[in-house]
Amino acid sequence: MKPHAVVVPYPAQGHITPILKLAKLLHHRGFFITFVNTEFNHNRLLRARGPEAVKDLEDFRFRTIPDGLPPSDKDATQDIPQLCDSLRRNGLPPFLELIKNLNESPDYPKVSCIVSDAVMSFTLDAAEQLGILEVVFYTTSACGFMAYCHFRELVARGIFPLKDESYLTNGYLETKLDWVPGMKNIRLRDFPSFIRSTDPDEIMVHYNILQTKNVSRAKAVIINTYEELEKDVVHALSQKFDRVHTIGPLHLLERVVQNPEIKSIGPSLWKENEECMEWLDQREPNSVLYVNFGSITVLSPAQLLEFAWGLANSDQQFLWIIRPDLVSGDKAILPEEYSKEVKDRAMMVEWCSQEQVLAHPSVGGFLTHSGWNSTIECISEGVPMICWPFFAEQQTNCRYACTEWEIGLEIEGDVEREKVANLVKVLMEGEKGKEMRKKALEWKDKAQLAAKPGGSSYNNFEVLVNEILLKN
Repeated sequence: MKPHAVVVPYPAQGHITPILKLAKLLHHRGFFITFVNTEFNHNRLLRARGPEAVKDLEDFRFRTIPDGLPPSDKDATQDIPQLCDSLRRNGLPPFLELIKNLNESPDYPKVSCIVSDAVMSFTLDAAEQLGILEVVFYTTSACGFMAYCHFRELVARGIFPLKDESYLTNGYLETKLDWVPGMKNIRLRDFPSFIRSTDPDEIMVHYNILQTKNVSRAKAVIINTYEELEKDVVHALSQKFDRVHTIGPLHLLERVVQNPEIKSIGPSLWKENEECMEWLDQREPNSVLYVNFGSITVLSPAQLLEFAWGLANSDQQFLWIIRPDLVSGDKAILPEEYSKEVKDRAMMVEWCSQEQVLAHPSVGGFLTHSGWNSTIECISEGVPMICWPFFAEQQTNCRYACTEWEIGLEIEGDVEREKVANLVKVLMEGEKGKEMRKKALEWKDKAQLAAKPGGSSYNNFEVLVNEILLKN
């Protein structure tokens, strides 16, 4: 009988994307896969990609559990704190039921392991109750993960909650935290944004304290990074947890998957536009700025306009991904005169295949929210970036991109068109931009090496499969 891995992502685009890659890699190595989406995201996949997206393939099946929230047919990411709270309270019973049904079905091998998103730790309760081995996947950067691991310490030291709202603007966030292992010169403002609150009951702080505490119950923790990129933090995490496996960039490792049906399984919860690739084909090398704020970031109408006119005033070509739900409470509509202003040098679409876009030779820079998938994909293609972190550990990723890896420029403070235009010009035309591009290409070479046979991530994946997942 084949080994059978039940693979469980947290139900948001940025988590589904890397965990699906890992599922494909495990399938390539001979595992039967059951991939568990929530009912809400299963329905979104059906709408975005059609029934083919979730059909049963040989040894690769999709199954669902409810998320405990009221039914909705919106094509937007759910409210994150509500979703976390609901999964924590309601996730275990339906998941136990699913495993029981899989184990009783003649169509499935017995479940031999669970590979779960680390922030879905009710799966650990199930694994322990059923005597099944579990490894967890932290889909953040190593530096983001380490920061979350120290939320409990922020509470213990009285740093969280903030005393009052003035602490957000009076310089307090510049406080250096010299006690975080492997993260020298880290400031409070570089920590995940959830701690910027005066509420002692802030859901996301307590949720992350619980999830990082539970990680130590897993057989191993997996991170989508590579050792050379986050060496100090990875070393410090290895002191904290028994087994830490860096197996990134996963999209580079995933290239070994040859089965065309498995390769074609896509994670996108929005319909992808393909015309933008033809548009990029007509542009000069390194001439286009790619702009994408990810799957969760929400702009105010005023911020949308500042970014829009900043991009227009930079006189650069750009490809801008404008999700239907990008603007809070409104449709993302730009004025007619704006479209006329940029029509010969800009393309705006609702969603795209980001990996393909970043790998395209005409893309010379990336204006990003600094989500981890975007950051690691960008590093893997040698593209420098402008960072506008929105929430969670995006602040941490931004700090590392701009100071440790020297491949990013941060938009600090409020979004203003002059600021945006200036940074875009610096990135695409300036000396600083050239230096960043050179540095980015060095990190690209290291990423490619890590993912090749004999590289650190390749070897770590082999150890994960042979010495942990197949040894129970």
